[in-house]
Order: sequence, then C-alpha cells, then structure tokens
Amino acid sequence: MRREPRFFLHGGLTATLLRSLLLMGMVLGAGCAKRDDSVEVVRFWAVGSEAEIVNRFVPEFERLHPGIRIEVQQLAWSAAHEKLLTAVAGDATPDICQLGNTWIAEFAALQSLEPLDARIAASRVVDRSDYFDGIWATNVIDEVTYGVPWYVDTRLLFYRKDLLAEAGYDAPPRTWAEWHEMLRAIKKNVGPQRYSVLMPLNEFEPLQIMALQQPEPMLREDGRYGNFRSESFREALAFYKQIFDEDLAPQVTNAQISNVWLELGRGFYSFYISGPWNIGEFKRRLPPDQQGTWMTAPMPGPSGPGVSTAGGASLVIFRRSQHKDAAWKFMEFLSRADIQQRFHAATGDLPPRRTAWSGEALAGDIYSRAFREQLERVRPVPQVPEWERIMEEMRLMAERVSHGTETIDAGVARLDARVDALLEKRRWLLARRESREP
Repeated sequence: MRREPRFFLHGGLTATLLRSLLLMGMVLGAGCAKRDDSVEVVRFWAVGSEAEIVNRFVPEFERLHPGIRIEVQQLAWSAAHEKLLTAVAGDATPDICQLGNTWIAEFAALQSLEPLDARIAASRVVDRSDYFDGIWATNVIDEVTYGVPWYVDTRLLFYRKDLLAEAGYDAPPRTWAEWHEMLRAIKKNVGPQRYSVLMPLNEFEPLQIMALQQPEPMLREDGRYGNFRSESFREALAFYKQIFDEDLAPQVTNAQISNVWLELGRGFYSFYISGPWNIGEFKRRLPPDQQGTWMTAPMPGPSGPGVSTAGGASLVIFRRSQHKDAAWKFMEFLSRADIQQRFHAATGDLPPRRTAWSGEALAGDIYSRAFREQLERVRPVPQVPEWERIMEEMRLMAERVSHGTETIDAGVARLDARVDALLEKRRWLLARRESREP
C-alpha cells in the first residue's frame, strides 16, 4: 500500500517548516498551472453514435499532438440542428463540428463557418482529388469550401435477386424503363397481396433522387424560385406516381411496416431504396438461409445509370474558434485514409476518399460495391438554407398526388407557390447583396 510522507513538527521549527511548505506549494501550483495553460483544448461536437466511436481515436491523436486535448460532446440528431443554431446566436460554438451536408449552406449563410480553401491547398493530408466529386461539392458554397467530408451517405437499391430471377431477369435495372418492366413482372408473379417495391410515403428520398436525375434543377434563378412546374420534375413525379397507380408499391408509411428487413426477406416487396447502414442490418436480421437472396445495385436513371443523393456529414471549423490551427490538425487526422478505414470498421459509415476504399473490409464486401459505383454518380441537393423545409413540402405534395387527392398540375403549382414563399428572404438577401456590389 502506498504511504503518504508524514511531517513531525517540533517547537520552533513549526513556523519555518510551514512557510517552506507553503512556498513549495505555491511553486508547484504555479508550475502545474503553467503546464495546464500550455495544453490547447479543442471542443468537438459530434452527432449520434459517431460521437461515441470518435472518442476511441482521440487518445491516438493526443499522443501524436501532446499539446492538444480533444473534448468530444455528443449531440442527438433530433436536437443537433437547434442546439447548433442556439450556439451560433449565443456565440457559444465549438471549435470543430460534425455537420450534415444539407446544413452547410445554412450555417455558411449565417457566416459562422471558417473558409478552408487555404488550409486545404497547403495540406499534405486532405487531397481534394481523392474525394468523390459530388460529395465534395456539398461543402462548396459560392466557390468557397467550408467543410471536409467525414463520411458519406447515398441511397440505392436493395433487392431480392432470387425473386427478380423468378420474374425472368438475371441483372438489376439500369434505366427507368427496365426497372418499370421488372416491377410489373414481379407484381404479376407475387399477386395482389404483395408488391414489387417499397417507397414509404413519409420518406422524400425516392422522389428527390428521381428529380436529381433530371436535367433541369429543382430551383431556378440561383435558388430564388421553385422550378417544380418544369418538364423535368413533372417527368420524375409522373414516374413516381405511376408506381403507386399500378399498385407496384403499397401506399404506406414506414411506421406501417413493422420490420423492413424481414418484410423484404418474406417477399412482401422485392426492391427497397435505402442507405449503407442497412447492409449491416440485413446481415444481422435475415436468417442464414436468406443471406444469399439479397443484393445491392446502383440507382437506375431515366436513360441509363442514374445519380443519387450526395449525403453524409462533414467536418467544419467555426469562425469564432480560438483554436483553429489545432482544430485543423484534428480534422486532418480524421481525414487520413487509414483512419477512415478504421472508422468505417467501427461504424459502417462509408469513407469519402477513394483510397480509403482499397482496404479489404470495403473492397471485399459484395454489398458495398454498388455504393462505391454509386458514389461516382452523386449530386448535391440545392444549396439553400431552406432546403429541408422544401423537402417536407415536396413530400406532402407527393403523398397527395400518389393518393389521387391532387393532380400533378395542381400539386406542382401549389408546391412552387409554397417554395417561392419560403425563398422570399433569400431573394431579398441576394438582391441586397447584389445592390452593394460595384
């Protein structure tokens, strides 16, 4: 057992010894304070399970950079957006943060993010050419780079290859026409109580992907107005609606599907549009005798392989940070290809760098290959702060149209009106900015 030193005070020596001890304590205390002051504390806000996993990497970084200490705070996805806005308003932002790609435009508009172009140009770690183009583009607003992709997310097809084979097809679709033909053939095989595809009515992603695959953008005039009455969006909406009209998809929300994995396993539907997290879910939830029945495939497009969403999360530095150099070092560390490979192994999140995909865990996984192919064809959504509200308006319109309570013409006209109202402040800000330009 460790014993603390003991002092025996005798008569006149007491005061002298006490003064010596007091002086020693002051010197030691000053030394400790100096050492504490020399350590730079970087506050990192991360969201969801990524916050728990990234803590495992912090000790390694701190060994490489003994003068920097990382403090990780975990945010819940449901509260992260509001907490970050509150932090910006209260001048209480962290140094570095995980930010959803669709949030970057909003926080850039608030002038709360640090531009990173100069740091990226000087970096030996963050190589712009190694990142998937569509993913990198989500971080660039008005030709200024505000974030570095941390992990990526996109949507594609999960499907029952055995049921597709029973319908007469040995490969997944590459075009809308092929997909529609396959959906009809599957429906003919499975009968009225089962379906060909699941596209939950409370999810906006399927229609958003179809719209991104079109040549015309969903917003016009630099994001000032809605463009949903365009021929391109009408074509996407008509294809989406046709799937429901022909009873190829059930008119349900995902809350009405008790277990999306087991329902695919029992053949309630044969196609499902989802993201990379479901690779692990299908591996865990389907029984061993069904593990050979499902597969992933890139999204089909109107006339060939289609694009999909450029989602995921990026790392940003807040403009008011007092530790930007230290925060950038941590951002570079998390951006290393070997760290991204280990982060994928721990989380299942897909890395945004092509070189990180050379590891055996990804290169050897048959279900991840479709995601690797799809990531070469991803496209950002319109980069306006109001986009999440616009997506919700689009989802509500699509639900009415699919139910037949609103026509396509009425739906897109109403949607454009709603979106134009949401973008009114943006038009005012852009007009004000342009009036000040020489």
